Amino acid sequence: MQHQSKLPNVGTTIFTEMSALANEYKAINLSQGFPNFKSDQKLMDLVSEAMNSGYNQYAPMAGSLNLRKAISNKIEQLYNVSYHPDSEITVAAGATQAIYTIISAFVRPGDEVIIFKPAYDCYEPAIEVNGGITKVIQLSAPKYRVDWDEVKQLFSSKTKMIIVNTPHNPSGTILYKEDMLKLQELTKGTNCIVLSDEVYEHIIFDNEQHQSACLFPDLKDRSFIVASFGKTFHNTGWKIGYCCAPKDLMVEFRKVHQFNVFSVHHPSQQGLAEYLQHPNHYLELPKFFQEKRDLFLQLIEGSRFKATPSKGTYFQVLEYSEITNEYDIEFAKRLTKEKGIASIPLSVFNDNNKDDKVLRFCFAKTEETLEQAAEILRKI
Repeated sequence: MQHQSKLPNVGTTIFTEMSALANEYKAINLSQGFPNFKSDQKLMDLVSEAMNSGYNQYAPMAGSLNLRKAISNKIEQLYNVSYHPDSEITVAAGATQAIYTIISAFVRPGDEVIIFKPAYDCYEPAIEVNGGITKVIQLSAPKYRVDWDEVKQLFSSKTKMIIVNTPHNPSGTILYKEDMLKLQELTKGTNCIVLSDEVYEHIIFDNEQHQSACLFPDLKDRSFIVASFGKTFHNTGWKIGYCCAPKDLMVEFRKVHQFNVFSVHHPSQQGLAEYLQHPNHYLELPKFFQEKRDLFLQLIEGSRFKATPSKGTYFQVLEYSEITNEYDIEFAKRLTKEKGIASIPLSVFNDNNKDDKVLRFCFAKTEETLEQAAEILRKI
């Protein structure tokens, strides 16, 4: 058989490659973004209770109603805006599935989608496989700020969607209120959909406020907001997230969702619904992860890496130009093989593999792991 690939340029992800390399060389793995500590035992007990109580068959296609109500209440308490649990919230098999489904539901061949690079690596393939055309705004280290005049020049009647991500993976930066106002002004009165990837909404530092798209009325009316329980509650392997959008948009989302996933793990939804009744489970996360960020930065003081403190996510970008001129992919691989520490090179997320000589390190790790990693980094 012969066939033409719909994704000819897509291979194994850098996350898989670096984690495999870390396993092979028994390196400390600060590459892939997952905690190496347990999720809350209370949450795991709630899921087990749900299994033992019989929640082991299909959940409703849109998600368990009690979980959707809990999500609606959370959003109202945090942002003073409402999403109707029946028609405007859908539980997804992780944020990546929600993102893929949103793009699949709306992007047709020839439609243009604006993304900001460095960009999380699931955006562009989803656009491409649906026949869309990716339009790239390249951001630059160390601040990764958006030039909205540049975005305005790229924006046209063909622009079907703009994808934003705050707090931003992989850079650890955030969008500010003025950024969201510029986005709202740009898209107002158009048919452009905004996909706002907010999976790290609860992991934001230095007393900054998360600028959700739902806080801006015209943006809310045209936006999908994507969130992740895996990122929030230290259980990325559960692959459970959700998205929120106005009813007319969510109707189209669910048309695709019902055929590529239909429903999500039922007992986990029941456990999460109960767990969300206690807001401290997510309200305490900024302090928890800022302490880890600050510890990591303190531990690497005296190294030759340069750091602009992360504003959100559980990633810290380190610049290494004083150490070597090596291409970041080669340097990351060498650090894994020779020094025993794995990271992610940011060029893989950039347009034309732009190399800013920076690596991304995940600090969602135990104190012991961060101390061991920092000891290696200080010696490089």
